[in-house]
Amino acid sequence: MSIAVKKTTIDDVHAIVPLFNAYRMFYGQHSNLPGAETFIRQRIENNESVIFIALDGDKAVGFAQLYPIFTSVGLKSAWLLNDLFVAEQSRHKGAATALLNAAKEHGAQTKSGWLMLQTAVNNVAAQKVYESNGWVRDNEYYVYTFKVAE
Repeated sequence: MSIAVKKTTIDDVHAIVPLFNAYRMFYGQHSNLPGAETFIRQRIENNESVIFIALDGDKAVGFAQLYPIFTSVGLKSAWLLNDLFVAEQSRHKGAATALLNAAKEHGAQTKSGWLMLQTAVNNVAAQKVYESNGWVRDNEYYVYTFKVAE
């Protein structure tokens, strides 16, 4: 079966939550299904992010979540592709590429200046997927963070 991607609605929350929870666990967090559901539900209800879900038939196998940002220099909106995850058993079937294409299409439809994503330095598999889909690693800027609260 081929992978289909659609923009999620509130009706898709229960399909996304297990994937979002697995994504968080991939990055070293403890399982928290109620917290994951609350977080995803709030993003959708408050229109704070755009989430695409990858489906293999009727089974949810991956998702991508984008947050709106802006480029002051470019005087445009942009998107941060903050989360992208494909269930391990569904990898290498085109879901990640389909999700990246949906993100690119959304960026074009919203007339955004660019899309941006970050990934862990040791996440080589994801880096290969991004680069094979036309994403270019930035070697000009450093990313800094400041932890406000625990």
